[in-house]
Amino acid sequence: MAESAAPLLRVVRGNPSDEELAALTVVVAALSRPRPRRRATPVGAWGSPAALHRPPLRPGHGGWLAAGRPA
Repeated sequence: MAESAAPLLRVVRGNPSDEELAALTVVVAALSRPRPRRRATPVGAWGSPAALHRPPLRPGHGGWLAAGRPA
């Protein structure tokens, strides 16, 4: 395994403790690691936000049926 001559991190101001440097190293290493992409969760008709934008309810024949389902 080849060692690089340049350091991964360099402190330019202040005097951090060993614990602070370790915490910073963990954060930088975690952010530089590629993360797997998550697929979008499919949303059914009942959970769709489009159902919140439905037309106003109208009384009459079949009104109760139309009130419960998105168009």
